[in-house]
Amino acid sequence: MREQDVRIPVGKRELDCYLAYPEAAQGKHPAVVVIHEIFGLDGHIREVARRFAKEGYVAAAPNLFSGEIQQVLTPANIALAMQAFAQAPPGLRRDPSKLAAFAAEQPPERRPILQMFGRVSSPPQQAEFAKELAEVTRYLRSLPEVDARRVGSVGFCFGGAMSVRLATEDPELRACVIFYGQNPPLEDVPRIQASVLGLYGGEDHGITDTVPQLDEAMRKAGKSFAHHVYPGARHAFFNDTRPQVYHPESAADAWKRVNEFFRSELKG
Repeated sequence: MREQDVRIPVGKRELDCYLAYPEAAQGKHPAVVVIHEIFGLDGHIREVARRFAKEGYVAAAPNLFSGEIQQVLTPANIALAMQAFAQAPPGLRRDPSKLAAFAAEQPPERRPILQMFGRVSSPPQQAEFAKELAEVTRYLRSLPEVDARRVGSVGFCFGGAMSVRLATEDPELRACVIFYGQNPPLEDVPRIQASVLGLYGGEDHGITDTVPQLDEAMRKAGKSFAHHVYPGARHAFFNDTRPQVYHPESAADAWKRVNEFFRSELKG
């Protein structure tokens, strides 16, 4: 397998991006954008990209936190933030005003980290991220190894939300997978042209309890949305580097469903 680290111009900055290519280098292949969790472009996401390359896709894993954001959201700082969130009310991270108030009450060393969490979770920043991801799909379509008509996306947690946000931004996206990510703004759903698959944990109520709203909005807009909820699975159940949440049976079934979905939408 061929691997490559590149920098992709997106507006006023560049994104670091990891590329993994299928073994069969000849001809054009479908492509998948793999969008990271709040931990950024880590070893787990690179391994997921490699798994897609082994299935015959050109996989691109961009780091949306390239530059300033990554300097603040280091692994050590994220651990500090997670300690703070463990003491916070449920759903705090999804409410910018409550998160800002919570950050202001924290010890000084935690405040910039929590403020950055608030920034990357804010609607304006996520809208900007979606535009940058659309630049990534344009870059992918320009590669000689990629069939420009067959590009999809998959994301996890923060990246799951961004995967469906990308679908609202890129009308040429063919397939979109959400792993336990927040809904997009429902008023943007009519802009989605891709088929969408959502995979959720039964114990992840902050996310999963909102799925019926997306289902209804997609149905009313005449869009394709299939989803599955895994009983007993928590948030981030697919991440095998986090034993406290990893749910092997659900992860294995989800991987099977994603491959079937992409085979149908990107290879069919």
